[in-house]
Amino acid sequence: MTVSLHDVREVLAEMMPVCVGGLVQKIQQPSPHTIIIALRRPQRSCSILISAHPQHGRVHMLHQTMPGAPTPPSFCQYCRAHLLGTRVQRIVQTPGDRIVWLELNKHDTRFFLVAALTGRSANLFVLDSRAMVLRSLKPETVPGRIVGQPFTFSPVPLTTDTFQAVQEDCPRRHAVHEADFPVSQRIEETYRTAERDAHLEKERRQHIAGLRATVQQFRRRISKLTGDLDAVAPYREYGRFGELLKHQVNTLRKGQRDIRVIDYFDETLPVITLPLDPEKNGTANLATYFKKYRKYAGAQKHLVPRLEETKNGLVTLQRMLHEWESGQVTMLSENGTREHAMVRRHIPRPGMSTKPAATAYRRFCSHDGYAILVGNNASGNDILTFTVSKPDDLWLHASGTSGAHVIVELHKRQQVPPETLKDAATLALFYSNGRKQGKGDILYTPRKYVRKPKGAKPGSVTVTRGKSMWIAVDQARLERLKSANGSECVTASSQNAGQRR
Repeated sequence: MTVSLHDVREVLAEMMPVCVGGLVQKIQQPSPHTIIIALRRPQRSCSILISAHPQHGRVHMLHQTMPGAPTPPSFCQYCRAHLLGTRVQRIVQTPGDRIVWLELNKHDTRFFLVAALTGRSANLFVLDSRAMVLRSLKPETVPGRIVGQPFTFSPVPLTTDTFQAVQEDCPRRHAVHEADFPVSQRIEETYRTAERDAHLEKERRQHIAGLRATVQQFRRRISKLTGDLDAVAPYREYGRFGELLKHQVNTLRKGQRDIRVIDYFDETLPVITLPLDPEKNGTANLATYFKKYRKYAGAQKHLVPRLEETKNGLVTLQRMLHEWESGQVTMLSENGTREHAMVRRHIPRPGMSTKPAATAYRRFCSHDGYAILVGNNASGNDILTFTVSKPDDLWLHASGTSGAHVIVELHKRQQVPPETLKDAATLALFYSNGRKQGKGDILYTPRKYVRKPKGAKPGSVTVTRGKSMWIAVDQARLERLKSANGSECVTASSQNAGQRR
């Protein structure tokens, strides 16, 4: 639904009286296909929107502000470098085509900003005074539109309209108001609605596709869990068989393929036959029976709850998918849909363990009431150092050996008290390989001087600057740290939190 030829002609007619002679003051690119040019003239300012979207290409005066991209794309940066400060000399249309030319002059330099609003081939071009392509919004492979080549997609219009001629034909306006640009207002409202609807439809299709993929994942997971449970189902009675086999284990020999025993767990005391592995002796066969039973018991403990949760999640996902496909839910931003997203986020993913994740670090309380955090393992060290801690916290580690990362939470520019430093150093030594010697060097530095080398293993870091101290494990100090409740020092170490960062 690119803008029509008639609309281009009408919108340019209402734009020229205000835009011609305007100084290019600001250039934005709020979306990959759209740029906004802010013009300044005495007693008036206005903005032109030019979109090279394949379905929503258009040009018109802009009535509503649009936020620019946080980082300007390369085309926007190029336009800012070359077109800011230029003045609009004329705006013309290629006769019989939806191609708009903005002639921009700055001193003796002339540029053309060409908007080709031609459907799928829509694009924006910056040309020099010889109509050589300097830059294009989208990459081009068609001859005559490629950067560095003469622009032959459309001939340069030879109209003689100038700023003075336009002013003679058009009444002077001292303010820009919506009523000045009825065609632009109509085009803006029409395409804003169309773009919003297209965005919502794209979002809906993407969400439906994601739900369908997740439903398939859950179905595959249910199939796998069901297969795993079926595989261990025959081992249900192997615990009982192992108990019966205990009394006969000394009589078993290699090469024996089965044994007949009395089932004392049955009131009728039947005689049952237990298969044996002829390659194993009695002890090994007994161990095999109990091992297989443990597999069955473990599956009942872990796989059955996961299977039930996955089935419940599948039911929820199928209901959500039906609501989206039937049109009951159409927008992700609505409160109802947000609840759906939260439900989906809390559904266990295939392969997700139902056991809570292990804590990445331990928490202790120092003599002075400061929180001391100690990493539990290599990955916990990384989480503690680079996710939990802040740049001004104190970081400690046992020198020359592997061990836990230790963090003392501090306020900004705050010095660590001596006793707290000794407490943290004691924990750094104790939770390292140096605990066997009971003494050693401890490296400490503000956390901002700790870096993670690219590709380094979990827990591996480099320290750009730091100090060291010699510490010996004080059992009384260590027992006090272990017995103290780490949560009690949260308030003490976090007081004046507004000053801490």
